[in-house]
Amino acid sequence: MGRLEDLRINAYLSKVARGYSNSAFIAGNLFPTIESELEKVDIFEFNKEAFQVYDTERSIRANSNVISPKGFTKKTTTLTEHDLAYPLDYREEQESKIVKLQLHATNVVTEGLKLKHEKQCADLVQNADNYATENKIVLSGTSQFSNAASDPEGVIDDAKSAVAGKIAQEPNTMVLGYDAFKNLKKNKQLRDLVSTSKTRIITLDLMKEIFDIENIVVGRSVFVNEKGEFVKVWGNNIVLAYVPPLNSRTEYDPSFAYTVKKKDALNIDEYTKEGNKIKYIRATDIYTPFLVGPDAGYLIANT
Repeated sequence: MGRLEDLRINAYLSKVARGYSNSAFIAGNLFPTIESELEKVDIFEFNKEAFQVYDTERSIRANSNVISPKGFTKKTTTLTEHDLAYPLDYREEQESKIVKLQLHATNVVTEGLKLKHEKQCADLVQNADNYATENKIVLSGTSQFSNAASDPEGVIDDAKSAVAGKIAQEPNTMVLGYDAFKNLKKNKQLRDLVSTSKTRIITLDLMKEIFDIENIVVGRSVFVNEKGEFVKVWGNNIVLAYVPPLNSRTEYDPSFAYTVKKKDALNIDEYTKEGNKIKYIRATDIYTPFLVGPDAGYLIANT
């Protein structure tokens, strides 16, 4: 195969990788992507000033309403490169149509990068150390949503109030670990709220109405640990957060979290080893997820 044809296939595979999505990956709901031209970036950690509602009305001849700046924390960091390669033997290529086999390899390495990002984000927001005392709770006993005496509506209302008390905005996004989702679906209080029928199913749409949160998603992805066991990426937890509902975001828009990604960094290329008998399809991306406004989030653990 000529060099020109190689380049054409790699460009096509890169386009496939950029358009790839997996419905099981939901981290983007908490970590919307900001693109950067450079790998060296400034990260702003937002304080109350970024979320505050100001008195803006002015009477005739009155003084202007002047903000008292509280300052902000900025740190400079470098984005991290991530790559993953899939080996193809020349004999495998001879037994298969080359583009289809390379497409399979592209999907595998792309999904590998996406799963890594999902787990990075999940680990950040499920780590209680990343939250102030007022922005987290660990449920136990009768407060757990699996218990008939529990009050999930009250717990989530308290969480919303805690966030609003710090940033003057209620959370508009909620991520449920799959076990937490199952506990809420079966919760007695929620069933009693929506129907007298014991068989009524509590759907995500009903949860949005009950909790008054417009965006609720369930984390269903899994990974394989060192023992070869399947482990849920999203544990028995709930994360509430304020994420700006913007079509085009920048690092200056206050949010709970962001993924900063180098523009057009996700690419597919190929290289050879072992006397050119093994070809590697490689995916490369450059990004880092950041918690930029922990006060805009709340962790409910051990539901």
